[in-house]
Amino acid sequence: MKRLFFFAVCLVCLGWAPEGAAAPVHTNSIAWHKAADQVDADVQRLPLWPLLEKIAAAAEWNIFVEPGAERNASAKFRGLPSGDALKRLLGDLNFALVPRTNAPSQLYVFRTTLQAATRRVAVAKPAKRIARELLLRVKPGTDIETLAKLLGARIIGRLDKQGVYRLQWDDPASADAALAQLQANSDVLQVDYNYAFDPPVPSVPLDSPSGKPISLSLNPPGDSGRVVVGLIDMNVQSLGASLDKFILPQLSVAGDIPANGKDLTHGTAMAYAILESVAQQSPGGSSSVQIQPVDVYGGNETTTSWFVALGIQKAVDSGANVLNMSLGSTGDSSVLEGIIKLAVANNIVMFGAAGNVPVATPTYPAAIPGVYDVTALSRPGQLAPYANYWPGNSLALPGSSVVYFGNQAYGVQGTSTATAYASGMFAGSWAATGASAPQILSAMKSKFPVPAP
Repeated sequence: MKRLFFFAVCLVCLGWAPEGAAAPVHTNSIAWHKAADQVDADVQRLPLWPLLEKIAAAAEWNIFVEPGAERNASAKFRGLPSGDALKRLLGDLNFALVPRTNAPSQLYVFRTTLQAATRRVAVAKPAKRIARELLLRVKPGTDIETLAKLLGARIIGRLDKQGVYRLQWDDPASADAALAQLQANSDVLQVDYNYAFDPPVPSVPLDSPSGKPISLSLNPPGDSGRVVVGLIDMNVQSLGASLDKFILPQLSVAGDIPANGKDLTHGTAMAYAILESVAQQSPGGSSSVQIQPVDVYGGNETTTSWFVALGIQKAVDSGANVLNMSLGSTGDSSVLEGIIKLAVANNIVMFGAAGNVPVATPTYPAAIPGVYDVTALSRPGQLAPYANYWPGNSLALPGSSVVYFGNQAYGVQGTSTATAYASGMFAGSWAATGASAPQILSAMKSKFPVPAP
């Protein structure tokens, strides 16, 4: 596997402007008129990866690029045939367009040979919102009952202490209209849609696993100085008598379901990965770290911004001082960000998964300020082929784990696993050494930097 190369999009065109005027904002637009085979483009110093993302989305092609290929594209034209447009956009890079019957065409971009173009350019999925719902956070003293009634909404979820509410309307148009009104309301701190989260990557049963199960014993924590990892995920099943001692009684914000079952849940796999990482930081094979599982799925394949916000607050209220969020959405919820800011103010250390589609665009809550976002390595110094990356990523850790559950070993892969390793490494080091959080985080960033593009 080879390294992923991602670059930031240049959004501001720096040029002459009249005194006192703002520099024009450059949108780097590409329009592909497929029926006429004509292309319009206006890009300025746009790096190769976001350029190819735009082409893939506009032309609806599958695009493969040679790792290490680089270019900053600047071009402005209208109505060029696609072949001429590609020459203008790709410059001195080689390319080959392979049409396919009843399937998207394939574009290969390379500097050496076509066979070297092995890295697929994925296109980010648009954020999916829950119809008829809004989330909002209001100032203390706001009469939420009256506000909801004036807007024709029902309150279907609430965090009164934090002033956070989930509102529902009879139809999507009414919710959209209310959003505009709430954005102009001085009593509203944040308001946004309720976004859906992607399903976790499933585990794979293994016939011949490498390694062996975790060997770790609980060193009972004292009344002070406890390290508790809040696991915001699916329900956690039994990991056996020894490891179950590390798991605090499970909490749920999305409906109670049985904690055990035949199929390995994502929450169970993440708990195992956290403990595996804790064990590596624990001299003598014992640790006082504990895990506080908070189920935000309620037996469903997906969850939402609302339940994640509830889960974060539930974990913090229950004493967690480290949060593991091995989940993600492309929806940037300002209300979820508000809950995370409250946790940051309480010195909670949070880790979030960068996502498992290599699109170079942020995933939330990992990209929210205050969260240490974690992408995945396939080997030291090399991003995994599925790993999302955007400029400013915090950490890159191994993305694969072998989980022993019942009488079966499972392979688990993704930035979720890398995030669990990061949470376990931090928590295990904190409990074992007593070093400060900034000291441990600085050491982790030094040991597990994101590979430079």
